[in-house]
Amino acid sequence: MAKNLLIVESPAKAKTIEGYLGKDFLVKSSYGHIRDLVKGDMGIDISKDFAQTYEVPADKKQVVTELKKLAKNAEMVWLASDEDREGEAISWHLYETLGLQENRTKRIVFHEITKPAILKAIDNPRTIDYNLVYAQQARRVLDRLVGFELSPVLWKKVKPSLSAGRVQSVAVRIIVEREREINNFRASAAFKITAIFGTGTGKELVKAELPQRFETAADAEKFLGDCINASFAIAALDTRPAKRNPAPPFTTSTLQQEASRKLGYSVSRTMQLAQRLYEAGKITYMRTDSVNLSDTAIQAAEAEIRSAYGDKYHQSRRYKTKSAGAQEAHEAIRPTYFDQHTVAGDNAERRLYELIWKRAIASQMSEALFEKTTAQIQVSTRNEHLVAEGEVMKFDGFLKVYLESTDDDESEDRENSNTLPPLSKGQSLQLREMNATERFTRPPARYTEASLVKKLEELGIGRPSTYAPTISTIQNRGYVVKEDREGKERKFQTMQLSGGQLTKMTRSEVTGAEKAKLFPTDIGEVVNDFLVEHFKGIVDFNFTAKVEKEFDEIAQGLKEWTEMLHSFYNPFHNEVENTLETAERATGERLLGTDPATGKNVYTKVGRFGPLVQIGESDDEEKPRYASLLKSQSVGTIRLEEALELFRLPFQLEDFEGKEVSVGVGRFGPYVKWGEAYISIPKNEDPLSITQDRAIEIINEKVSTDAPVATYQDLPVTKGKGRFGPFIKWNNLFINVPKAYNFDQLTQKDINELIDKKLEKEANRYIQNWETEKIAIENGRWGPFIRFGKQMLKLGNNPATKQKYTAEELGALSLDDVKKMIESQVPDAFQAKPAKKKAAAKKTTAKTK
Repeated sequence: MAKNLLIVESPAKAKTIEGYLGKDFLVKSSYGHIRDLVKGDMGIDISKDFAQTYEVPADKKQVVTELKKLAKNAEMVWLASDEDREGEAISWHLYETLGLQENRTKRIVFHEITKPAILKAIDNPRTIDYNLVYAQQARRVLDRLVGFELSPVLWKKVKPSLSAGRVQSVAVRIIVEREREINNFRASAAFKITAIFGTGTGKELVKAELPQRFETAADAEKFLGDCINASFAIAALDTRPAKRNPAPPFTTSTLQQEASRKLGYSVSRTMQLAQRLYEAGKITYMRTDSVNLSDTAIQAAEAEIRSAYGDKYHQSRRYKTKSAGAQEAHEAIRPTYFDQHTVAGDNAERRLYELIWKRAIASQMSEALFEKTTAQIQVSTRNEHLVAEGEVMKFDGFLKVYLESTDDDESEDRENSNTLPPLSKGQSLQLREMNATERFTRPPARYTEASLVKKLEELGIGRPSTYAPTISTIQNRGYVVKEDREGKERKFQTMQLSGGQLTKMTRSEVTGAEKAKLFPTDIGEVVNDFLVEHFKGIVDFNFTAKVEKEFDEIAQGLKEWTEMLHSFYNPFHNEVENTLETAERATGERLLGTDPATGKNVYTKVGRFGPLVQIGESDDEEKPRYASLLKSQSVGTIRLEEALELFRLPFQLEDFEGKEVSVGVGRFGPYVKWGEAYISIPKNEDPLSITQDRAIEIINEKVSTDAPVATYQDLPVTKGKGRFGPFIKWNNLFINVPKAYNFDQLTQKDINELIDKKLEKEANRYIQNWETEKIAIENGRWGPFIRFGKQMLKLGNNPATKQKYTAEELGALSLDDVKKMIESQVPDAFQAKPAKKKAAAKKTTAKTK
């Protein structure tokens, strides 16, 4: 038995650290938190200074049992969870739950998983920092109080099964308010003047633009008309040096933003990949709001820059964190070893690592130097000057490695910088063409996950560890959706002056197309409006930022955590009681107008089964008529004409091949019904626009898709595209088709190969399988596990050998052995459930004519 037991949160981290320590250390994982507030109850006694009741979840009992036994036999227990508040809380929970003794327990922290960092941490242990624990407890308790008291209010006043959270509600509010800004925006048009000139020598061209814009087509046309016989010359020429500095190394939020822009990763995916890189010892800790680099890192970066690029590319820099609340860690995200330009293995991890490496190394490189030229072009017939700008790079500096991206919507009409040909003051230019193009003002940009993180950080809401879970939560709760939306066609006017002739044209462009943007749902808007009206404090930006600052003060030992909670809870609880008593039910109801056919009022609102349109009053003798909104419509923006159109659904078309055809909207969206078959209408296609011919096209496409494309062992093989991409179906097996295959032109050989691989995988899937009991031992990605119904449970170690089960030992386990393992993790798993009471027979009354 090892003298020292070192406990970390994850098995990957344990594996990396184990390689750095000698035989005197046994490294084990707690698999995250080993206990939490009890479920089904608030778990907090407000009258006793918010005392908490914790429990060890069923899936952690085996872990706790093992760690207790190992801790009892160890001379020293080292708690090595992460260095932030959450990590400190994990260490405290381990200390309490395992019954550790102060004289046999040491707490260590490190910012990177390297041998020097681990050994240095062991040489400098400390005790548990209770201020950090109190700060984590304050956040956990406050969020439990908000969720536990606010959610029932939403169930009664809005809709059952809803939930609310403190930071999540503010994030939803930000998205809702931006959506309403966009909906209320009215675009205005103006004409932009651009020109292309020849210099009279060779094929070199000069691109120029008029700094001002014309509000009317007539003014733009007059300007072009005045230029028909005009002469053009360089009135002024200004050449000056310019420079560009690198961005600081990554914090959590800037990494999330840049990984979104450059790699297309969601915030949660970025954090998952970064976690794996950290645990493998490749990067420093990934939850930080500091841009500082340690002296060691600065020296290592300098050595690598001088070696890889030369002395002139190095420029040492120290960055200061602007955020007043920066506290989670003490260094920016960087590679642990600067001489490793990339890492082997998973492609997604490699791409993120290279992004982190480039950003960190560029932060210590020389500035990029440019020569920027601005030419003022005089028009003989007008007072205005056209302007041509260009720049020439003199020294690439940090740009040799890395250029920071920006959000596409942040600047209008961004164009690549020009390189101007040699010019001189007074030089004549020859007009090749001049264009006046109608351009429209644009509404504020919708948020992406990354730009929402940026906004939350600007407002001081949340911390590095909370951004990703906040954004995941608001989507999982159905308050916000992330999706692509098609744009709409818009006409615009252009005029061109070329060869002394002025030509007018009307062109079209697609505007408003969105990719991976965050949109509030109807229920998200209703919940937001209800909270804004009745719980201003919870969704107030300043209040939420103030709470975050108070957590920071608790972590620094400047504030007593229970006092902070009392000051929040008492007024909040009174607000809850008052709202339950006085607030009306919220549906987001909006009067659209009257139905011309009946004269009755037409409303839109969120009903029990989603957003709908209602004709007539709820208390009328004649029942109101209802129609569900289409996915592309919302309660906040639908117009009367669009609402009335919905009552056309479902509608009948002519029969096709002897079967009835109709179009309608169901639970899973719009469909064409052909006989008894329901065929989904393609995404973004309006069901009200479906004609007989289009319905037949959709039916034939479905028939074609369902037709066998091959056979395998005399059974048909069909193709399809589903939620997880293209697949083939054979003998009730769905087999994903990887990108390496040409899905549209699958050969018989491809199909045989795909099915063979799937069958081999299925054959190796089960080590043992008791189908009637719905219990199996399966091979998984991370090793064997027990499947019990829909649950995936750990196997643990063999009690006889104290080691992991071998394949032979797993094959020899009896059903009773496995059931005992299941019961250790899922209490009462096999207790007989009380029989359901038989429903009383309904009384029927005979009707007579």
